[in-house]
Amino acid sequence: MKPNPRGQPTSMMLTTMKTGSMDNKKKVKQSKPKTMSSIVAKDEGKAFELTPVGTYIARCYSMVHVGTSKGEYQGKEIEQNKVRITWELPTEMRVYKEENGEQPISISREFTLSMSEKANLRKFLEGWRGRSFTAEEAKAFDISKLVGLPCTLSVIHKTSQKGKAYAMVSAASTLMKGVECPPQINKSFVFSMQTFEQEKFDQLPDFLKDQVKESYEYKALFPDQQDNSAASEVAPQRTTPF
Repeated sequence: MKPNPRGQPTSMMLTTMKTGSMDNKKKVKQSKPKTMSSIVAKDEGKAFELTPVGTYIARCYSMVHVGTSKGEYQGKEIEQNKVRITWELPTEMRVYKEENGEQPISISREFTLSMSEKANLRKFLEGWRGRSFTAEEAKAFDISKLVGLPCTLSVIHKTSQKGKAYAMVSAASTLMKGVECPPQINKSFVFSMQTFEQEKFDQLPDFLKDQVKESYEYKALFPDQQDNSAASEVAPQRTTPF
């Protein structure tokens, strides 16, 4: 893929259609117990710092097409074609690893890849661009061209059904007049199931790899990786990606 003049990847056409003490008073001669090997499990998890609630200057730097898989909506099983969009917050720097120094906070949101009038993605993008899509524009909008573009993000906190708090991107809007977004820090990244690239797939975090592997598109590309029971659930290969 050749970088464009702005340093972003060429469009991939992502088009829309988570101790005891011992009693030493008596000395008793005892045989030394045999040494046994042990396997100790420890909870070394660290508390994850949520992105604080607020409005931030942000820049989109990553677009990952997760693919189509079974989901649930209002109690009904449906097929959902998902895309994960990630932004960096260049004014909010943190040290995650000492060797890397300060890095911007990153935050993501998944959308169903649809541009229908009621689709959350369409409403979100209209807020970002500051105007509505025409019927013609909405027919096939390449969202990968959003990579590298700045915006203002609103972040809120919500609680999952399991009682876990998380930060969520609730809305996006254009930057206020006179406000500039600092230069991009993270490298631009676009992964599309339409033009699958193994090298890019290998760069995904494990949880995203697992999501992608569950998609119909991945199973169609790599049928040999599916066992007999899973292969029977694979949807027929489609002539269009979305």
